[in-house]
Amino acid sequence: RDGGLIKRQRDGRMCKHGGNSMCEYCMPIEPYDKGYLEEKGVKHMSFQAHLRKILTNHKIRGDISGGLPPNVPFPLEDPDYRVRAGCLSGHAPWPAGICSKCQPSAITLQRQPFRMVDNVEFSSPDIVDRLLAFWRATRCQRFGLLYGRYDVSPDVPLGIKAVVEAIYEPAQSWEPDGVRVAVESDAFAREVARADAVAEACGMRIVGMIFTDLTPAAEPGKVLYRRHADSYFLTSLECRLAAFMQLRSPNACRWARGGRFGSKFVTCCVGGNQDGDVDISAWQLSNSAMAMLAADLIVPSSQPSKMCVQEPTATRYVPDVFYKYTNEYNLPVTANAKPAFPVEYLLVNLTHGFPLAASSAFGSDSPFAIENREHVQQPQTLGALKRHVEAAAGSPARLAALLADFHLLVYLAGLDILGADEIRLAARVVREPAEAAVAGQQLMESPGWQTLALMLREASDSDLGGASTMTTRGSDVPDSLASVSSRPASSEPGAAAGAGSRWACRHCTFENSAAADSCDMCALPRD
Repeated sequence: RDGGLIKRQRDGRMCKHGGNSMCEYCMPIEPYDKGYLEEKGVKHMSFQAHLRKILTNHKIRGDISGGLPPNVPFPLEDPDYRVRAGCLSGHAPWPAGICSKCQPSAITLQRQPFRMVDNVEFSSPDIVDRLLAFWRATRCQRFGLLYGRYDVSPDVPLGIKAVVEAIYEPAQSWEPDGVRVAVESDAFAREVARADAVAEACGMRIVGMIFTDLTPAAEPGKVLYRRHADSYFLTSLECRLAAFMQLRSPNACRWARGGRFGSKFVTCCVGGNQDGDVDISAWQLSNSAMAMLAADLIVPSSQPSKMCVQEPTATRYVPDVFYKYTNEYNLPVTANAKPAFPVEYLLVNLTHGFPLAASSAFGSDSPFAIENREHVQQPQTLGALKRHVEAAAGSPARLAALLADFHLLVYLAGLDILGADEIRLAARVVREPAEAAVAGQQLMESPGWQTLALMLREASDSDLGGASTMTTRGSDVPDSLASVSSRPASSEPGAAAGAGSRWACRHCTFENSAAADSCDMCALPRD
């Protein structure tokens, strides 16, 4: 491609010119070309291709880096389903009065033709494997926030991919059918703000969220295939959460009114595929879904595949909502979305994968404890930090390697011992590997680190805490990310330990080494 244009080969049947010429059958085409998208089966063009199409239709050309020309309307605008404030028609403001100028128009739900992000790439399989370790140990689901960066996606015309470098696991509680996260609480906001600050120092930002939905199958090493076209891909409750998080992370865009348009926040689910293997699916909620949530028009239902439309109240205006589908006679039909409609009308699907060679910025060979896992592993304490730092043995290079851990950096920021400059200095270990040793030496000589070192020397041995053995509740749990299906580019094995390195006792579920013939906990034989 050249400048976003899609190059085409010379057509031997239609092209009658020489090799140094081109015609309408072989000249490059725009990334939004309808024929090309239909030929490739592309449901959602990239946002940049959609933007180029809009600018072309508005006949906006040339260098307009300083802004749009006078009297030229903004080409992009998010839908708004709320009653317009400040109506000049002379009636009392809503809810005392309303007119056709300030009331929102009827909503017709349809597939969004573009997507803000085209691909989700996990820079290393170990990132997801550490999340799955919690489910292997407890059989309970887990929720995490994705931190990384956005980059060019070479497989999609003008595409964008979210590159995930780390997963942060905020405070959460277990439920019989999932996990509960208080995303609207002040404690969650403070926790995420701390992780955001560390991520910014490392040159990253929050790019999405991920959660598990795994249920072991009767066949050993397999999980149930629950999310498919005949059931649901995301539940209505998950859709509402995704739309809420997207509203919290708007996408900056100078082509839109207010400087914001849509969101690049992605949602990933780790579940079972049709082969019974662990797989990842990636989604986004449409701009219409975000607008409906902002206007308080939708609410989750008890049926996972359906989203309910709110009832109008004295302060909530609910416009007519429709959706289109094809009936059994292959005819388009418009149906009323009240009281509920399928959640598929709000979804935009993305691709996902892993690179052929793992390239995660956080590759510590001695990983620090993960936050909010006190019930299954060693907690994050000063004692644990003391043992972790003592492994560096005063070597700046070794300390730099240990600091290449996002969970450790967030914990250090939460201690309020290191200043902002010292946190940024520690983050240089991740951002600039070539200067990791120098940054580590400067950090060890900083006042904040000296204070931390003094506190660690005074920490008692009782604060060290022993790492609890993470035992599974059965022997049919996949032991490595090799069971995770992904794109062909991510099929490289060898990211995690093999499944036969340990075995779980069928009597007490304690994990034993492969060389043991009997259980170290209950002394019963292996077979």
